[in-house]
Amino acid sequence: MTEFVNFGRTKKMVDKYIKSVNDIDSYAVVGNPIAHSKSPIIHAEFARQTNQNISYEPILAPLDGFEATVRDLIAKGYKGANVTVPFKIEAFNIANRQSIRASAAGAANTLIFKSGDIVIDNTDGIGLINDLQNNLAMSLGGKRILLLGAGGAARGVLFPLLIAQPTQVVIANRNLHKARELVENMAETEVFKGISIPLITSSYRDLNGEYFDVIINATSAGLTGSELPIPDTIFAKNCLAYEMMYGRETPFMVQARGAGAQVADGLGMLVEQAAEAFYSWRGVRPETAPVIEMLRKS
Repeated sequence: MTEFVNFGRTKKMVDKYIKSVNDIDSYAVVGNPIAHSKSPIIHAEFARQTNQNISYEPILAPLDGFEATVRDLIAKGYKGANVTVPFKIEAFNIANRQSIRASAAGAANTLIFKSGDIVIDNTDGIGLINDLQNNLAMSLGGKRILLLGAGGAARGVLFPLLIAQPTQVVIANRNLHKARELVENMAETEVFKGISIPLITSSYRDLNGEYFDVIINATSAGLTGSELPIPDTIFAKNCLAYEMMYGRETPFMVQARGAGAQVADGLGMLVEQAAEAFYSWRGVRPETAPVIEMLRKS
């Protein structure tokens, strides 16, 4: 039996395939190191869920070559990128335009490429807020919040925390001078003018006798397995202790559990900040709960 090939139909299929390939919008996450990043998995799930035709890949940038890497992505037609350590401050400095959130943080984790411009945002803070309020059912309004640490992670989430209208935010750090310096620097930033929420600094030692509804560990102590010199009494009844790291049980989490606190890690924050970046690129907001569940299981 002779088979006949419909070349007209075959050509249409090939043309359709070529068009679909050409219509793919490319994105990336840039960092050093980068092999550990879960962002490609997360954004692949977001794209599948929302029927967005995109590609997303991890890119290792040389420590002295971040800007050159970004310029190369723009030249290749990429639409945007995420930025992870150690390039968030450098990303802030190469921007043509910035969001209020990036301005408040002094750092960027999301780049949008538009007409040759680099537009930056920082979605870390809103990622934390969305995880706390939407996934963990912790309303921040009227709460006393303790933020442990005064580095880049703390600065990245401070503005959204204040916008959530807590009663008070205390920044505690091993080096009290660094905590005070953070508050002073942020007070000089235009976006913080007009915010009336009390912002207090403290050493760890001076936390004795204080208690908080929400305690967020923004230090790097979990990376080294170090204990923080904080008293058990800071964990109020029904307190939520939030570890911004994920993937391991840190000494902070162990102490919080022992003090009777509800404990959460930063996996939800990771997914929520990615969802906010995805929305800024695609104009579609993905569902985060199934992605968080998938990552927990894996």
